[in-house]
Amino acid sequence: MSKVVSLANYAQRRLSSMFPSFFANGNTKHDHYKDFGYPENLSFMQVYRMYCRNGVAAAGVNKTIGKTWQDNPFLLEEERDGSQGGEDDETTLEREIRQRFDDLRLWARLAEADRMSMVGAYAGIILRFADSKRFDQPVDHVGGGLDGLVEIIPAWEGQLQVSQWDTDETSETYGQPKMFQFNESAVDTTIKQPRNLVIHPDRVIIWSKDGTVHGSSALEPGYNSLVDMEKVRGAGGEGFWKNAKSAPVLEVDKDAKIDMMARAMGVAVEDLADKMNEQVAEYNAGFDQLLMIMGMQAKQLNVTLPSPEHFYAIALQDFGASMNMPVKILVGMQTGERASQEDASEWAQTNMSRRANQTVPNIMSLVNRLERVGILPEKDWHLDWTDLTEASIVEKIDRANKMADVNTKLKDSGEWGFTPEEIRGAAGYEPLKDADKYRDDVEDDETAAAVGTKPPTKKE
Repeated sequence: MSKVVSLANYAQRRLSSMFPSFFANGNTKHDHYKDFGYPENLSFMQVYRMYCRNGVAAAGVNKTIGKTWQDNPFLLEEERDGSQGGEDDETTLEREIRQRFDDLRLWARLAEADRMSMVGAYAGIILRFADSKRFDQPVDHVGGGLDGLVEIIPAWEGQLQVSQWDTDETSETYGQPKMFQFNESAVDTTIKQPRNLVIHPDRVIIWSKDGTVHGSSALEPGYNSLVDMEKVRGAGGEGFWKNAKSAPVLEVDKDAKIDMMARAMGVAVEDLADKMNEQVAEYNAGFDQLLMIMGMQAKQLNVTLPSPEHFYAIALQDFGASMNMPVKILVGMQTGERASQEDASEWAQTNMSRRANQTVPNIMSLVNRLERVGILPEKDWHLDWTDLTEASIVEKIDRANKMADVNTKLKDSGEWGFTPEEIRGAAGYEPLKDADKYRDDVEDDETAAAVGTKPPTKKE
């Protein structure tokens, strides 16, 4: 019995050496990262290349940013009831801020940093102040008001790295970056005059999920699915290419006389293989070429491919789930079918949550920094942004029409289903004042001229 057990142990050890990922330490579970070719640890350049070269990865990031930044917010001195920002009711300071931010393209720069932070673990916003100091020096006070902010520079994680940490346990910034290294050409090699600077944290805003450099890429949870999609797409394309342009397989007959074939082609016997390679290459170069094969048969070695749609769809759905994005919104539908109203509503709610928990806190970090250095006055600043879940004007009017229809059906009962104020509210309008509720029986001259009628005279 012991001899049988020892043989079994020996066999297992032999198998463990041959298949370490399967039989290691007696554990029969697979190491899926090794088995399926997934990277165990992801670097910034890996997710960055995936974003740049994979259309689905780019759509997942760009559509999220496009929805989050569907329009620009307004920075208000204080929250106002029913205010949607805008230029009609803005104060003098708010107008100056809006104009200066427009000159700096601030909101577009912040949206770009938001996009960069989804690809990497974080992104950086480098602030260039008009304080006549080097980038590696701290910022005390910047004069000139709004003009003291000169430039907003968004930076990838790969461009902005922590070069020095605060290791003093008695410091208020213990465990935080003490200095950054900005190398503009580390990611974008097309810049003709790249900047390479050491930057003080006073001049940097870290844009990430939690405002630190310890975040993670939004592409990381679905990265393996993106790899699978590339495998299916690449294997399918390569397979169809090989079927269309594969080299013929030459089968030599047992009675073939190689020396006679060599003499017919004008080469020595030892050079026959090279001559055949040249002939096959010329044959593949054009469909009207002659292939001379005396005593041989030419056959095509075709690659049999299963339908790739199902395999691709599984990986696509998994990536969509990792981004909290409906698949129809991620890639659209070639048949003309649009995402359902439920998908659109869920997608809007997802981006509202992302905006509230990530984007707005990062913007307010910038506002607080501008307050601290004197660019903005210290106030209870409020960021006003259009609600992404708000119904469109068409949906609002349709809702108001349905409410009016209910009132029509209840007419004989003498009861109101909805009041006129409720119907106007459903359409997105404020209730009418008493003076505006009823139309005048007699038109004045201005109204009559507008509608093309003649106002009645006193004699009439």
